[in-house]
Amino acid sequence: MARTSSLLLDTCAAIWLAQQAPMEPEAVEAIDGASDAGAAIRLSLITAWELGLLARSGRAAMAQPPAAIFRAFLQLPGVALEGLTAEILIDSSLLPAPIHGDPADRIIIATARALDLTIVTRDRLILEYAARGHVRALAC
Repeated sequence: MARTSSLLLDTCAAIWLAQQAPMEPEAVEAIDGASDAGAAIRLSLITAWELGLLARSGRAAMAQPPAAIFRAFLQLPGVALEGLTAEILIDSSLLPAPIHGDPADRIIIATARALDLTIVTRDRLILEYAARGHVRALAC
């Protein structure tokens, strides 16, 4: 079980949470536990970039502009923004192989590793990377 005080949402998890989409019971329990403990649920700044890409490509239907959606994420109770640092960006290029090819996911992984966070995700490649012991992840 993931530690409830140390969660990082990947972009899809943030979208599902904001839309109140069904999530795996263990993920719901971890998110609720973090909220009950008063711990922030983290959201990476790279999620803003990913939202823009999703909007541009049409891969995600958005009722509002990506910037408004990102601001709405940050208004969710208990959600806190996790910034990017030079160290995280450099580390995202130096992660143990084999590693995800998506740069945003690499940054999310590097953020989780740097800050000792558990990624909440449905991304199969992140979950496989976690299963190899390189990061903690919780399927949502």
